[in-house]
Amino acid sequence: MTFEITKDHDLTRRGDCIIAVNANKAPKDLSIEFKKACKRDGSKITMKLEAGGVVDFIEGLGSPNLSFAHPTEMVGRKSLYVSDRTIMVRANKAAWDLDRRLIEALKSPKSTLTVLLTAQV
Repeated sequence: MTFEITKDHDLTRRGDCIIAVNANKAPKDLSIEFKKACKRDGSKITMKLEAGGVVDFIEGLGSPNLSFAHPTEMVGRKSLYVSDRTIMVRANKAAWDLDRRLIEALKSPKSTLTVLLTAQV
């Protein structure tokens, strides 16, 4: 399973892994320094998610195969599968593993999700 953050807003009930829409950044927009760090073997990526006063973290690994090329969608994966949307592999959480209080906060149309990505080499 995965989690997904997208700039697109077309959601259906089948989109059970999407945690946020209308993002102001996508993989292609991330800094060159961040992308380089994530492409190094052994790099660790942490994603801090905050909405409605609730914070949760997802940790995963980088990969030399990450392209960070997608213009609208970023995906964290528990598997090793990589596409142009992938920003981390071997994530320790999928969408269903996130703190339910965070998910409830995100259901409000007025909610804002703040995402902080960091990479350690």
